[in-house]
Amino acid sequence: MMKYYWLFMSWGSLCLLSACDAGHGRQVEAALLLAGKNRIELQKVLEHYKEDEEKYRATCFLIENMPFYGFYEGKALENYHKYYEILSDTLCNAQIVADSLEKADGPFSLSQLTYKRDIETVDSAFLVNHIEWAFKVRREQPWGKNVSFDDFCEYILPYRIGDEPLSAWREELYNRYNPILDMARTSTEAEDPLFAARLLYDSISKIQVLYTTVQPLGPHVGPSVVDYRAGTCRDFTDMMTYAFRAVGLPCGIDRMLQRGDNNTAHLWNFVLDVKGNTYMAEFPSQKHLTTASEYVSPKGKVYRTTYSLNKDMMNELAHDKMVHPFFKFPFFKDMTSVYADSLGWDICVPRTKINRKVDKGETVYLCISQYRQWVPISYTFASDNAVCFEDVEGGVVAVLATWDGQRISVCTNPFLIDRITGELYYYEEDREWQEVALYRKCHLPSLNYLYNRIVDGVIEGSNRNDFSVADTLWLIKAPSYRLFTEVALNADKAYRYVRYRGRGGTYCDIAELSLYENVEDTVPLRGKVIGTPGCYGNDGKHEYTNVFDGDPYTSFHYRNRRGGWAGMDFGKPRMVRKAVYTPRNTRNFIEKGDDYELFYCHQGEWKSAGHQVAAADSLVFSVPRGVLLYLKNHSRGKDERIFDYRSGKQKFW
Repeated sequence: MMKYYWLFMSWGSLCLLSACDAGHGRQVEAALLLAGKNRIELQKVLEHYKEDEEKYRATCFLIENMPFYGFYEGKALENYHKYYEILSDTLCNAQIVADSLEKADGPFSLSQLTYKRDIETVDSAFLVNHIEWAFKVRREQPWGKNVSFDDFCEYILPYRIGDEPLSAWREELYNRYNPILDMARTSTEAEDPLFAARLLYDSISKIQVLYTTVQPLGPHVGPSVVDYRAGTCRDFTDMMTYAFRAVGLPCGIDRMLQRGDNNTAHLWNFVLDVKGNTYMAEFPSQKHLTTASEYVSPKGKVYRTTYSLNKDMMNELAHDKMVHPFFKFPFFKDMTSVYADSLGWDICVPRTKINRKVDKGETVYLCISQYRQWVPISYTFASDNAVCFEDVEGGVVAVLATWDGQRISVCTNPFLIDRITGELYYYEEDREWQEVALYRKCHLPSLNYLYNRIVDGVIEGSNRNDFSVADTLWLIKAPSYRLFTEVALNADKAYRYVRYRGRGGTYCDIAELSLYENVEDTVPLRGKVIGTPGCYGNDGKHEYTNVFDGDPYTSFHYRNRRGGWAGMDFGKPRMVRKAVYTPRNTRNFIEKGDDYELFYCHQGEWKSAGHQVAAADSLVFSVPRGVLLYLKNHSRGKDERIFDYRSGKQKFW
C-alpha cells in the first residue's frame, strides 16, 4: 500500500491544477503530469488514436488509471518463478518444493525487488499493441458487439491483472485459445459471450493441475501462469482471466475480502453473458460455469476487481483520514446483490447494542472472523439511532468495529446474520455457566469432502473372501463428529471376513477401523489385513493396509473413485459386535496429549476459559452460556474456527 502514498499525495493537487486538454479529461492530464519523461510516449498513443473515438476513449481509460499500477523486477524474481516451473514440471508436494528452494536460494522477499511504475515506464509501442489486439477481438468476434463499451474497458482491455511484469501477451494467447472457439463462431448462439466462455472453460478444465495453498509471498506471476499447471486460487483466476480476455470474453475476478467460513480471503472467476448477467467458476474444483446465485458459500460481501479506481467509494470516504487499508485504494466494486440475489439483506445494529462511544458520522466497519481477529468486509457511517449496512449476505458471524489507523476496535458483541431471514442473533454473555463437550477445533466446508466421504460407507460381514454374499453390519449415515466413532453392529452370526466398503465416488476414503468381539471390549480383534491394492498417485502412502495400523492420521485413498475396500480375515468365523472408525481427516479433531485453550468472546475481545491437555478425543470446559467460542491447539496445526454450542454440539461458522 505504501507504493500508492506518493500518488495520492500528488493526485489531488494535480487534478486541481490540470485543465482539460485536447479532448482528454482532467484525470488523464493529471496522469500525464505524473509520467514525467515518459509523458511523450503516452501522448504518442493519444495522438495515434485521435481519429478513432472508441480507441481514443479506451486509451484515456488506461492512462488515467495507469498511475495506480506498477511491477517488480530484479534477479530474485527468477527464483520466485523457479518455484512455479518446478511445481509445474513435477506436480509434486508444493511444501517440499518451497522448502528446497528456500534452502538452496534463501527466503524470497519483495524487498529484494525494485518497484517500477507503469506511468513512468509503459511505452507507446507496448500500449498500441495491447489496444489493437483488444479491439481486434472486440470487432471480429461475433459476441463482441454485445459487450458494452464500459464492460469492454474494465474486463477485456486492461494490459495487466495486478503487479506482474509488463509483457505483450495477447497475440500468443489469442493464437492458442481462439481455435477452440471455431465451433462457437458458427453457432446460432455465437453472439452470447457465455456460450463461447463455456466452451473455452470446459476445454481448459480438462488439463491436469495441482492446486496448493503453499506459495512464496510475491507478485502476480504474469501470463506465464497459463503454462504453469500449479498454483493457488490467485494463480488460477489469473490464468483464466488472461485466456478469456485474449479472445474477447468479458471476464475478471470476484473476491471475498474474508471468507465467511474460513480464515482466508478468496478469489474466483466471473464472465458476463449477452445481457450482462454474471456467471462464475472456481477453477479447478468447479467443472462448469454456473450462475452467481448458485454459489452458496457464506460470503458476507462480494467485490469485483476493476482496473479503474472506484471514485464513488473514494468520495464517500474522503472525509475520513483513518480509512482502513482494505478500502483506502478501492479497485473494486460491490457485487453482493448479484451473488446473494433475494437473500441480500440490509442490516441495522441499534445504538443499544453498541458498547462504546461511536460518534455520528463516524466510519464503522462490518467485520468477520479470521482466527481470533476481526477483518473488515464493509463500511458505513453511524447515525443517531443505528449503524446500518446494505446488501449483506447472511450465514456469517460478524461484529462492528472502528479503525484508528493502527488497530481494529470492536464495539459490539458478535452477532449471527441469519442467511434466510437476515435477522441478527447476538452472542451475549449469560450469568449462568455451562459445561461444553468439545470434539474438534475446526470444521470448514473446504475440508468437508474428507469427513463427508465416509457417509453411506458400509461395514460388511461375509464368509466368502470375495464378499459375493455379504451382510450389512452397519451403514454410516452421517459425518463423524469425533475422532473415534463407536457403534454397536447388527451382527447375529459369526463372519470370517469383515470389511469397510466406501460409497461410489469417494475413493474409499477412511483412516481407521477397529473391530471388537463384544461391545465392552477394549482390545480389537486381530487377523490378516485384506483389501484392494493401489492408491491414488501410486506412491504407496495411502494403501488399504493403513486402515488397520492403529494410526488415525494415516488413511486409505483408493486409486479409483469406486470399487475400493479394506477388511480383515480372522482365519475363522468370529462374532463382531462393535466397530470403531475414523474418517480420513486433517487433524482437526481433539488429539490425545495435545495442549488446548478455550476462548470465549466478551464484547468482541477473546477471554481464556482455561487450558487442558487432552486425555482422549474430547474435552470438557465450563463457559458462560450464550457466548461465541474458539478452541486453540497450542501443540500443532493452524486450522481453527469460531463456533457456538447448541443442543450439546459445536456449530462452526
